Amino acid sequence: ASDQRRWAVLHPACGGRQQSPIAIAARQAIPISIPAMELIGYQNPLPGPLTVTNNGHSVALTIPKYSSEEEKKGFRLPYIFGGPLDNEYEIEGLHFHWGDKNNRGSEHTLNDMRLPLEMHIIHRNKKYRSLAEALQHPDGLCVLAFFYQVVEFDAKLLAPIAKNLSSVENFNTSMQLPHTFSLTSILSGLDSERFYTYKGSLTTPPCAEAVTWVVFSDYLPISMDNFRGLLSNLNLPLVDNFRQLQPLFGRRVFVRITSKNPKFKKTKLHYSKWDWVGHKKAENDVVEFDE
Repeated sequence: ASDQRRWAVLHPACGGRQQSPIAIAARQAIPISIPAMELIGYQNPLPGPLTVTNNGHSVALTIPKYSSEEEKKGFRLPYIFGGPLDNEYEIEGLHFHWGDKNNRGSEHTLNDMRLPLEMHIIHRNKKYRSLAEALQHPDGLCVLAFFYQVVEFDAKLLAPIAKNLSSVENFNTSMQLPHTFSLTSILSGLDSERFYTYKGSLTTPPCAEAVTWVVFSDYLPISMDNFRGLLSNLNLPLVDNFRQLQPLFGRRVFVRITSKNPKFKKTKLHYSKWDWVGHKKAENDVVEFDE
């Protein structure tokens, strides 16, 4: 934690007012009626070879880009739209945060609970050509966050990644996975209808405030043993690699409600006009109740 406090010395954004992760509380989230997230191409096998890297503070999966020739043939990386987004966002990669014990590990907390593992799938706004460019803009990235809960049985969801972790036990090692897989296969059974969304940042330096977060409230099952055998850049066990909770500084957290609830009319304004940071009265700009 002391190390985290020094981040802002080298990376001033880490001391900013729209930092992540945050504590999400259902009772304080503002309900809105917005479309579901559309996860396009999540059911297709990812292009290979996929590379898993232990970078000393996480395990990251790097997904190769298609060549321009392949794109001409119609190959596309998975991308997302819908929810709070006004553009398409293409996948960049994914990584994990986890704990030494089952009562901690996730970066976000949900109703004061920390889950043992949180997966982040990073997507770049397609209007920016590179990740570096996207990091310069408040609408540059969308990160989908998923919570995993430890179960007694051998949960197979993350098996394509987890069973290869022993090969990247040491810091700065990477390996190519022998096979590819689809994102749907590691999210199987997820209720993707309900999610929280807010404006935040990367949770590691440079902590760029370029992220629209979409945090799904449903839990997925995981067996943690594979993750806890890894070593960090200090040659210590790579665990508890989550950032401390960051102050909201007046930011709003929205929760998607499904429009089956007759009390809500559709959100009047486009999301870019929403009051993400709480300068105006919420009832005027987000949701209208039918009382």
